[in-house]
Amino acid sequence: MMQDRRPDLSIVIVSYNVRDLLARCLESLLSRQTTDISGESVDSTVQVAGQRSEVYRLQFEVFVVDNASSDASADLVRSRYPSVQLIANAENLGFAAANNQAFALARGRYILMLNPDTAVRPSALDRLVEFMDGHPRAGACGGKLLYADGTLQHSAFRFPSLAQIWLDFFPLNWRLHESRLNGRYPRAWYARGEPFQVDHLLGADLTVRREAAEQVGWLDERFFIYCEEIDWCLRLRRAGWQVWLVPKAEIVHYEAQSTRQFRDVMFVELWRARAKLFEKHYSPVFRRLAGIIVRLGLASLTRQARAAEKTGRISHEEMTRRLGAFAQVARLQA
Repeated sequence: MMQDRRPDLSIVIVSYNVRDLLARCLESLLSRQTTDISGESVDSTVQVAGQRSEVYRLQFEVFVVDNASSDASADLVRSRYPSVQLIANAENLGFAAANNQAFALARGRYILMLNPDTAVRPSALDRLVEFMDGHPRAGACGGKLLYADGTLQHSAFRFPSLAQIWLDFFPLNWRLHESRLNGRYPRAWYARGEPFQVDHLLGADLTVRREAAEQVGWLDERFFIYCEEIDWCLRLRRAGWQVWLVPKAEIVHYEAQSTRQFRDVMFVELWRARAKLFEKHYSPVFRRLAGIIVRLGLASLTRQARAAEKTGRISHEEMTRRLGAFAQVARLQA
């Protein structure tokens, strides 16, 4: 990568014990083919108001922040990817703090927060940068996330609501799960390929404008994992910046590979983060009602866990771990 001008994009990847997935992610970035809209292999082209202007090759830098992995992820980056800037932490600092370490060093006009369990499809980076160049009020944008089989993964959501909390615990049917009531944007919006404004993006793939981030501040390190991107998008939106989804920028997301390693722990961390988010941004009335819904939901999950243990679907040890996690979440409620 040439260094004669400031990078267009700084890509920041925080990794924890996903060595093979990290390698696949880096390969998708460092061996990528730059393509234009037609699919021809060319230099990247900035598009402003539908008109082609300056032609240039997209320049980007890559940071990997390893959060004290035990699977030799840091050694892999050192030996196989010398162009990647590695920050190897001696302890797990959490997702927000680790990202902020790299943000402090990043030189790009835009900064892409990218999960290690992703693979960036050709032209995705170009489309994200082109979109941001053409939309000066966009504080952040994200691409369309796909599951490994190519099907759509919802990549953006409306801000959390009481209805969403209820449906987390009591998923009545798939229509409600996919509905606006549950914070989803219509699948047809993704399919038609045109950018659309959203409340917040998933942190698996989030590009932020440097000026916007410097105005509202970097990630809030009080969020160890989960909800940091919701908080960030809330702050951007309240400062007058727009947040967009760019469907033609496609990124494959092998979902939740790091967090899947500790399911009960991550259940607690999710609700710990949500409690912090609600305390920071939501009213006391909302928090009280949310607490009631969560307690009802936990009671239902407790009954389900006990029934599963009685019928042999889970072990007694598994039931005990689940009940312990539910008790911790109950204590977090206002």
